[in-house]
Amino acid sequence: MNEKTILEVKDLDISFRTNAGIIHAIRGVNIDLQKGETVAIVGESGSGKSVTMKAVAGLMDANATVNRGQVLYRCAEDGKEEVIDLLTLSKKELRRRINGRHISMVFQDPMTSLDPTMPVGKQIMEGMLLHGGMNAAQAKARALELMNLVGITDAEHRMKYYPHQFSGGMRQRVVIAIALSGDPDILICDEPTTALDVTIQAKILELIKDIQNRMGLSVIYITHDLGVVAKVADYVNVMYAGKIVEVGNVNEIFYDPKHPYTWGLLSAMPDLDTDDDRLYSIPGSPPNLLHEPVGDAFAARNAYAMRIDEKAEPPMFKISDTHYAATWLLHPDAPKVEMPPELKARLERARKEAEKYI
Repeated sequence: MNEKTILEVKDLDISFRTNAGIIHAIRGVNIDLQKGETVAIVGESGSGKSVTMKAVAGLMDANATVNRGQVLYRCAEDGKEEVIDLLTLSKKELRRRINGRHISMVFQDPMTSLDPTMPVGKQIMEGMLLHGGMNAAQAKARALELMNLVGITDAEHRMKYYPHQFSGGMRQRVVIAIALSGDPDILICDEPTTALDVTIQAKILELIKDIQNRMGLSVIYITHDLGVVAKVADYVNVMYAGKIVEVGNVNEIFYDPKHPYTWGLLSAMPDLDTDDDRLYSIPGSPPNLLHEPVGDAFAARNAYAMRIDEKAEPPMFKISDTHYAATWLLHPDAPKVEMPPELKARLERARKEAEKYI
């Protein structure tokens, strides 16, 4: 763990006990987050994105078992720095020392994140009164600051409102204000714009980016929306069946992807400039992790799968210092396979469009 790294997930492996059997949901995940940077974790529903970050935040379900791994967090308190393995802390210690104060989470549905029976001002103040050592006057002043920071006007009056008196976008701003109330180092955003319409999505993403720059936050986005990733991320982790299958900076993942699953995700994005009126979808379904797949978990859905994909799991092949992908297509002895020409043309159009705004 170097000096710039604030969070490092190392070889994380998690199973869940269910009535149907043991589900091996997270299978050796590695993620790095640097101070001040934004990392996105992208993949289909059920790929393990939220479970991985819930392990970081200490929000694991009772039927979860961590088989191995570490979640190393560089904690700065009272002028001292120490590296803590969050998995070694009890839930009580996590709540007291870490949650809210150092690592906060913004969830996708603000209606389930907010208490409908309590004014929003009290909900923003709650953590500051319980954990921040503030009195009521100090907490109120800070709550007003945060409401203004997240773009809620007439904060003095509106802090007496209940959640149902706000629109969806405003409720999400309240949730962000609550997450920021403990001055965290890391903000985990779990699909923060899913329940919002497109114009409000853009405003919330801009808001989080602006707050990140002002407060020096490190941000992790959990999303299936590659459009969101393109707008916010410095680095991208592509997740499939409980594993990271490709990692790189945002340009490498968007303009030079190497894993067939990443090709499929990018091809499934709507494109107004294509001549084809059909919307591409990746064939088949993700594997059932009650029965752990042998070899490459993506093999059954991969048009370029080879015999070895059914027998052995591919390692992470190095493409550059920042770009790695777990596919046997990158083995020196594998046949040369290029990304589909339609996708190549689309990414080239996207690159030219992006260059106009740089």
